[in-house]
Amino acid sequence: MFNSIWYNSLTKPFLAPPNEIFAPVWGILYVLIFLALIIYIVQKAKNKTSGYFFFGIQLLLNIIWSPVFFWGKNILAAMFVIIFLDIFVFLTIRKFYSVKNIAGILLIPYFIWILFATYLNAGYLLLN
Repeated sequence: MFNSIWYNSLTKPFLAPPNEIFAPVWGILYVLIFLALIIYIVQKAKNKTSGYFFFGIQLLLNIIWSPVFFWGKNILAAMFVIIFLDIFVFLTIRKFYSVKNIAGILLIPYFIWILFATYLNAGYLLLN
């Protein structure tokens, strides 16, 4: 999975939740993300291409963050990835909301969680 020895050796930032929290939270968030995408897809609207682009970029960034942080043990590079992830999730929310407001609203918990993850990433970077 990932290098738990390395990760557990890191000084954890204040407010770092227990590891057991991450899987259920991500499970819920992935359901919300999927629902938002389905709602966006079925809407009859012009110029949805940018929404698909933003969604694809944020999904790619989401996928690569874990390998960069955990397998690569590169906290600084992971920080750059997550900052771009924050930006592209925000852009996705705006575009999805403009097409169908509930599609954008469903992504807000995801955005809040990755902002929290950005705080954690910054904390790991500063403390280690």
